[in-house]
Amino acid sequence: MKVLIGADHGGYELKQELISWMRAQGIDFLDYGTHSSDAVDYPDFALLVAQGVVSAPDEYVGIVIDGAGCGSAITANKVPGARAAACYCTFTAKNSRQHNAANILSLGSKAVGAENAKEIVAAFLGSEFEGGRHARRIEKIMAIEHRFSKEAP
Repeated sequence: MKVLIGADHGGYELKQELISWMRAQGIDFLDYGTHSSDAVDYPDFALLVAQGVVSAPDEYVGIVIDGAGCGSAITANKVPGARAAACYCTFTAKNSRQHNAANILSLGSKAVGAENAKEIVAAFLGSEFEGGRHARRIEKIMAIEHRFSKEAP
């Protein structure tokens, strides 16, 4: 599984920290930007990551970072097939994967420090969708998405 990672200026430093950490862990990733701390808009980067993830959902997961983690999650979730979760602890990261089949992790650089973010990413990447009773709930989410989206898969 390859990680697609992107951030706005508010998440740039944390993104760089996570890239260094992922490199040291041997985690394969693609950096979708931003590549500086110059002011940019989080929807641009969340959209790129979400589109990449849904283009090959068996190959990619995403990480998006902004100041709070909320705006990037909201943006990513506008892309049919994306299930982004704003997570602030390892429990929510694991649960979002195991129960909600999340394929994008959204982090808030002002809400989590670098060390906590590394633990959250490790929990997210180390968890898988459990299926079972959760599968019917994901099917319901997908049905809602399909009902309200012209581009839904």
